[in-house]
Amino acid sequence: MRRMLRVALVVAMGPIIALSLFLLPRPAAAAALTQVTGFGTNPTNLRMYTYVPDRLASRPALLVLVHYCTGTAAAIAGGNGRDYITAADRYGYVVVLPEATRSEKCFDVSSPAALRRDGGSDSTGIMSMVNWARSRYNVDPARIVVSGFSSGAMMTNVLAAQYPDVFSAASAFSGVPAGCFATTNGSLWNSQCSGGNLIRTAQQWGDTARAMYPGYTGRYPRIQLWHGDRDTTLAYPNYGEEIKQWTNLHGLSTTPAFTDRPQSSWTRTRYGTTGTQATIEGVSIAGVGHDLPQGGQLAYAISFLGLDTGTPGSSSPPAPAGVMIAGTGSGRCVDVVGAATTNAAATQIYDCHGNSNQRWTATSSKQLTVYGNKCLDASGRGTTNGTAVIIYDCSGQANQQWDVRSDGTIVGVQSGLCLDTTGGGTANGTRVVLWSCSGGASQKWSLRS
Repeated sequence: MRRMLRVALVVAMGPIIALSLFLLPRPAAAAALTQVTGFGTNPTNLRMYTYVPDRLASRPALLVLVHYCTGTAAAIAGGNGRDYITAADRYGYVVVLPEATRSEKCFDVSSPAALRRDGGSDSTGIMSMVNWARSRYNVDPARIVVSGFSSGAMMTNVLAAQYPDVFSAASAFSGVPAGCFATTNGSLWNSQCSGGNLIRTAQQWGDTARAMYPGYTGRYPRIQLWHGDRDTTLAYPNYGEEIKQWTNLHGLSTTPAFTDRPQSSWTRTRYGTTGTQATIEGVSIAGVGHDLPQGGQLAYAISFLGLDTGTPGSSSPPAPAGVMIAGTGSGRCVDVVGAATTNAAATQIYDCHGNSNQRWTATSSKQLTVYGNKCLDASGRGTTNGTAVIIYDCSGQANQQWDVRSDGTIVGVQSGLCLDTTGGGTANGTRVVLWSCSGGASQKWSLRS
């Protein structure tokens, strides 16, 4: 079945693959990418790469840059995404580049798991990358943005719909509406959508996106949409369907508030606010197929995304302070799940990597702090076996106080219970809990620099 699926995908995606190979860019020596491992939950085995300029802004923006089918992180960084890398050097922002590892090198924007928040497919792994970078580089949470080309543009739409509380803006080159590529038969290809034959009302497209994060009532990201009117791989009608979806999500009319022609073959329309960082901006390019972006276009995207406002500092930030708390039985470290920084974020054990979500500092008040402002905390001030261990704003209460003892145990002052793992487990992702002190290996910890 897996072999048949791969063959079917290659046949169905022939136009994208052929075109992507034709456009495959030469790598740029200047784009020094670094692979990151152990960055968090990664259910589909994506690879993570970062580009961090030597001179980083003190509060940098973060760009997630998503490649096309058959692409790689290095290919997009050194090719048609190179202007994003060059601008990172100029403005001091961080670039995270996910890389698909399935044979077609396409991102999953089709399966039910891919089309719901934290559903367990590619978007889940990409958000782990975002959380890792946020904790490591002191990222400005108001300037986390995403951009992608072709398959990456489809993922851009999906990420913006699923995580509207994370991304402030998005720029998609040759994509489709979020949810347009949905399938239920295990295939990652939807011919009706790719052919531009999936036509819905603005309300229906908006509802499709809202279903990816049920109950969310906050704002959605600003979005910039690019498409060539000769595109037959992800056919041009998808551009109009994207406009419908995003105007509905923002409560706007599909009638543009502004129209101009920055170049003779371009028609640019804006909806909502009409400045450089409009609520929604569409750019339709006459006579062009599935080969965006082209020269000079990323400069418009960089301004739209707000990436051109940073001021680089003198150097990259130092490594996080504090120590790691390693389990004697597991060899894994106490870790804030997903590098989350919010109150009540859970803790787990995970391979020790030394990033800031595994760095703990003992205070004179018997607290164990992380990120400099959150404390290890017994959830709900619990004093019973199985009480979850979380992080929370430091309050000075006894449920946030710990005795780090010479025998390797860490004992809650309020509860008298030991820091332990669920069921004494040793696998990545096992949650940290309180349990009656027994002297077992899962209750013994050592401090590592």
